[in-house]
Amino acid sequence: MVMGKSKSKYGIRAFINDVHLWLGLVSGIIIFLVCLSGTILTFEKEIENWFKEELTVVPAGNKKSLTNIVNDPTIQSKGQLTAITIPSDETTPYSLSIKEDPKQRRGSTYELNPYTAEILAPQKTAVDDFMFSMFKMHRWLLMDIKWGRPIVGIATIIFLILSITGIILWFPKKVKWKTVKAGFKIKTNANWKRINHDLHNTLGFYSCLLILIMGITGLCWSFEGYRNGLSSLMGAKVFGNRGAQPKVDFEHLDTEKVIGLEEAIQLANTTLNYNGTLTVSLPNEKNPVYGFRKIADDSWSTVAQDQLQIHTSGEIIHKEIYADKPLNVKIASAIRPIHTGEIYGTFSKWLYFLACLIGTSLPVTGTIIYFNKLKKKSKRRRSLATA
Repeated sequence: MVMGKSKSKYGIRAFINDVHLWLGLVSGIIIFLVCLSGTILTFEKEIENWFKEELTVVPAGNKKSLTNIVNDPTIQSKGQLTAITIPSDETTPYSLSIKEDPKQRRGSTYELNPYTAEILAPQKTAVDDFMFSMFKMHRWLLMDIKWGRPIVGIATIIFLILSITGIILWFPKKVKWKTVKAGFKIKTNANWKRINHDLHNTLGFYSCLLILIMGITGLCWSFEGYRNGLSSLMGAKVFGNRGAQPKVDFEHLDTEKVIGLEEAIQLANTTLNYNGTLTVSLPNEKNPVYGFRKIADDSWSTVAQDQLQIHTSGEIIHKEIYADKPLNVKIASAIRPIHTGEIYGTFSKWLYFLACLIGTSLPVTGTIIYFNKLKKKSKRRRSLATA
């Protein structure tokens, strides 16, 4: 009696491989679109600025008084000036936040030459519309938010599972340095099928950590329950305290004394005594407080801002130094720049751009691997049938 060849046992690795395969095939198109739009959005501001007029600042003479800038009829005609950003670089224009409509949440950003008072209004180009479409693609797949947001969220969860299972499958069955080493490089002198396999396997490994970070943070926009759960886990509220004002008992302040804008800025720079970009939010009738945010020129992080609030009487009512914040609060307040790659400026943006670009390619290379295996199985069946 001739014994047939026994079938190999279906183990945990085979199960992980099937999970990786079928989840990848089901979600491939959505992951491709989300990663593609995310890749483009990584340098959104830079791309938009390429197509816009640049305001040139040549230091000449003295800068215009900030009080005169605030009271300038041309600026006042634009709307309500709410904030001014003052860079330490003498060749960089001031940024003015102006609410052209009281219903606007943040207003529009105007550029101003501090030496000549020349003002440049925000410019609308076709690139802006394209980038907004990419934003809607990334967040909602160009669908209604009610349906698009959870679909992107589910696809993100699947991508996280794919990343974890992909790392497990990256390791060979027998973990030895000789076999593991092959997973670190792309064999460029091999046939195209092997190159495609290495592109999926090797590039996926290198980008996995950043993809996991993007996925974990990205879910904060898709599911409120997830965001609240992550806040509880971290012990600090994600997206919390945005625009929040400390409670102050104004009755105990000397309201008869009033300081001007220049005096408030001088006090802020004396308190936050280092070179950096300073943004001042102007007081109003409801909130008679100058709000300051300052980030050092030599800071590696774009979120390492110190905050200061000075009452119009000249008394400092709130001071928040970024370096003194607990680590969990720092992370929770930086979820957005951690997700977008802005956290460490241009350096981290390039890393995210490459990781996102690889993420865009993974559904493509993975699908090609699947069809190559189907063809191989089909040939094997035909050869067995004719034997």
